[in-house]
Amino acid sequence: MGFHHVAFATNDTAATHDFYTRVMGFELVKVVAAPTPTRTGFAKHMFYATEPLDGGREPGMIAFWEIHDPKVGDGHEVDLNKAAGFPNWVNHIAFDAPTVADLDAHRARWQECGYLVLEIDHGFCRSIYINDPSGNTVEFCCTTRAFTQDELDHATATVLDPAPALDDNEPLATVWEPAGTPAGAPAS
Repeated sequence: MGFHHVAFATNDTAATHDFYTRVMGFELVKVVAAPTPTRTGFAKHMFYATEPLDGGREPGMIAFWEIHDPKVGDGHEVDLNKAAGFPNWVNHIAFDAPTVADLDAHRARWQECGYLVLEIDHGFCRSIYINDPSGNTVEFCCTTRAFTQDELDHATATVLDPAPALDDNEPLATVWEPAGTPAGAPAS
């Protein structure tokens, strides 16, 4: 079962809209503007399809709230990790890239949009990462092989273990420069 949508707050709708349409390649499909439950302000709830609309199955979506209500206040922290005091890799949003070619196409688009892209080969999947305008980490991830029975057994044995054996496999990390940036030059 997939998600219908996940929703986050934004303090900068223009930057969020540009990022999720141009950089992520998603399509704005619906905006609902309505009074807030307090009836002292209004909110816009903006929905972006994470894959093309095909007329059949509705795609999963990511949504954002722009809130204008004095009872809620202004300027709330919308970076989930910063608000919780975590490093930026803890809470993140991972979108599916069904094939390695899809993953590479997303990476190339991010580079063309001027982003420094971190790619990590986790052994069973490859992931690419950047941050959205609110500071939240977004990822495209491609599963590159099926899970083995040993991995499934290890997951069951480890999930509730208070002192698990630690994996010492270092994932392979690659940093991709933004398009047009000479190798070794600082990225913006």
